[in-house]
Amino acid sequence: MTDRIEFFFEFSSPYGYLASERIEAIAARHQRETLWRPYLLGVIMKTSERRPLYTYPLIGEYSAHDIARCARYWRIPFAEPSKFPISTLAAARAYYAIEANDQVAAQTLAQALYRAYFRDDRDISDTDTVLAIAAEQGHQREILEVSIQSKPIKQRLREATDEALARKVAGSPFMFVDGEPFWGCDRLDQMDAWLERGGW
Repeated sequence: MTDRIEFFFEFSSPYGYLASERIEAIAARHQRETLWRPYLLGVIMKTSERRPLYTYPLIGEYSAHDIARCARYWRIPFAEPSKFPISTLAAARAYYAIEANDQVAAQTLAQALYRAYFRDDRDISDTDTVLAIAAEQGHQREILEVSIQSKPIKQRLREATDEALARKVAGSPFMFVDGEPFWGCDRLDQMDAWLERGGW
């Protein structure tokens, strides 16, 4: 079986959102499946001694311009959230709670959460909002509410974040294709070519 494309991302990452809207089409072209892996970017930022882009003079202003331009270029709906950045604990835990039983449903939820935040300006740092979005996807709110507070799901998110750190995931989005790392939504085209050529 051909290895899956591993997709590490943080729910508050606008570049991660843009990648999430393109990665499935690229994978399908090469008859690959994907494995989505939300994690907590703050741990990576602390380890690499970096701050969020928006906090840097000049760079912050440019990145905001670039994100909107990339969205227009790829024709991906995007609206800058009124609250940014946010905690994504509830969103990531909800993903892993659903994934425990249904990986496809978890991915669909991830896309819904990303779109809710970066299209509809819904605050997915709020647990009630996350539960409402999950309910819109057909998940039982009461069961999920208990699950995201459970020790196994909290531990699962910690493990995913630890894995990202151990594998030197440097930011969001970050993809692995047959062990080859690609960082950033602007590397998706290069990743596509890598799959086409079989590497170089």
